[in-house]
Amino acid sequence: MSDTDAQVPLPDLNAADAPPVDDLAYNEDENASRIAADLEAVFDVPVQVSAVLGRSKMDVGELLKLGPGTVLELDRRVGEAIDIYVNNRLVARGEVVLVEDKLGVTMTEIIKAERN
Repeated sequence: MSDTDAQVPLPDLNAADAPPVDDLAYNEDENASRIAADLEAVFDVPVQVSAVLGRSKMDVGELLKLGPGTVLELDRRVGEAIDIYVNNRLVARGEVVLVEDKLGVTMTEIIKAERN
């Protein structure tokens, strides 16, 4: 930036009318707890969450022959995004992750549903 460029004046944070930094952090915490309290009514609403790795079609006879260790071919490739459903509605796509010897799902894309 050269001396001839327009300069934007910065606020003086040491001025007497500047809000203390501690007050700003307190207000953010207060707002977050107020939002959490507003949502408390829906915390106990049950939802069904499904992470779909892929799909496969087979006859019932083939299904009955499946056992432990059987490899089942799905309609998706390794590394392809999985679908995440909430109450049978597609809401996101994500990736399978391993966290402390447990499988989990990381959401990478939120699907915006069109309202009718």
